[in-house]
Amino acid sequence: MMNKPNFFLLTGGPGVGKTALIEELRRRGERVVEETHRRIIREQAASGGTALPWLDQRAYLARACREDIAIFEAMADVQEQVFFDRGILDSLIDAQAEPWMEAAARTHRYNATVFTPPPWREIYTQDDERKQSFEECLTTHKAIKRRLIILGYRPVEPPPGTVEARADFILEVVASLDRTAGPARAPTAGEPEAP
Repeated sequence: MMNKPNFFLLTGGPGVGKTALIEELRRRGERVVEETHRRIIREQAASGGTALPWLDQRAYLARACREDIAIFEAMADVQEQVFFDRGILDSLIDAQAEPWMEAAARTHRYNATVFTPPPWREIYTQDDERKQSFEECLTTHKAIKRRLIILGYRPVEPPPGTVEARADFILEVVASLDRTAGPARAPTAGEPEAP
């Protein structure tokens, strides 16, 4: 078990402002990790690869999960707080998740408080890497929140507002957390899942 209460995850549906928040946190001097998913999409599209969500979602999620595990493990000795733009848990959003991916999510633990910016129609845009409709974004967001709860995490939604106000909210929540408390308990394999 690798429990890292100093690792803070920002996750949720596409186009909800996670990357803008990560960039704002970086601007304020926080240590951040950029997301792997959009980079993989760019690389696969440029090279003619098929590990893309709309061509081979299973291969795409497996690749992202492997890369996120490697990043997590490479940073195991980091003691300062770190903010991640998506992470291992983002590869478990549907039935495509393989058993080794589920196992990694149970043994590589971020802080129990996970930031899940909600879908916000006013800022949602589609592009070559983000093809989902806003309605699909809503569905993905709900699925991610359900999965977080099943895995023993506590989703917290920054309220709509400027990126600066949302970053303030995140930093205030982080400052209020008791990091001496034990980790969120990851359900064991085979344990009944929460509704």
